Amino acid sequence: MAMPTDVGVIDLMLDIPSTEQRDWYEFLKPQLREESKDYEMPAEYMFKAVPHLDEAPDPVAATLELMDRHGIEKAMVGCGFEETASRRALREHPDRFFGCFNVDPNRGMAATWDLTKAYETLGIKTAIAFPAGLYPQVAIDDKKFFPIYAKCIELDIPICCTTGIAGPRVPSACQMTERIDEVCWFFPELRFVMRHGAEPWADLAAKLMLKWPNLYYSTSAFAPRYYPKAIVDFANTRGADKVMYAGYFPMGIDLGRIFAELPEVPFRDEVWPRFLRENAMRVFKLDS
Repeated sequence: MAMPTDVGVIDLMLDIPSTEQRDWYEFLKPQLREESKDYEMPAEYMFKAVPHLDEAPDPVAATLELMDRHGIEKAMVGCGFEETASRRALREHPDRFFGCFNVDPNRGMAATWDLTKAYETLGIKTAIAFPAGLYPQVAIDDKKFFPIYAKCIELDIPICCTTGIAGPRVPSACQMTERIDEVCWFFPELRFVMRHGAEPWADLAAKLMLKWPNLYYSTSAFAPRYYPKAIVDFANTRGADKVMYAGYFPMGIDLGRIFAELPEVPFRDEVWPRFLRENAMRVFKLDS
């Protein structure tokens, strides 16, 4: 069960560090109570050592150096239409980074038009959604999401969606994992990737992945020592093609910690290359 070190890891949640990382979470402020508004990141009560690269003159180059150190071949970074370090990383290093685009179903058809524009102009490989972070919140199975799900099918890209209790101190009912069941039933062609643990419903997440062919799980926002046992057991049995590695750098977890803990995860030998690379290559069509 030794973790291989030469597979070319695909990281499904990474970004380029910034001196203005606090600004990444401005969108949450309307929902947060006062005691949470002074945190650098809104779940800092759980992530107490938010990584930084403050001394790096070029954060893109510094991020690439970290990726090389830990065997990460490609990383998915968030991008929009404004110029950011992540946009520069995508433009200058398309062999190392690929993009994801955040969607807000409150915007109606404009959300689908922007998703199409991001696909055509930025070459994004997936949509991403944080239901509890939307204002107002939108449940995973709310019909407001349905045009976006349909557009993802049309573009032949997945959607990565947060499920489980939200880390930030906002209500979480909109992210209950059971809500994914109807979405997979109504949109069987949709490749749906669960993000951020699905806790406390990890057993249900495994059951739903067994049920629905196009439902997947990524390990974002969890240090490897805390991967849910139900997910590890599922990957080791009937779910080897369903579970994918995702980190959380620099949002909350240092890559050094992640890769120090990863070898202790009890995956079977045949699961490791699928978990670290092969499943992501297939689900996100990274060869195309």
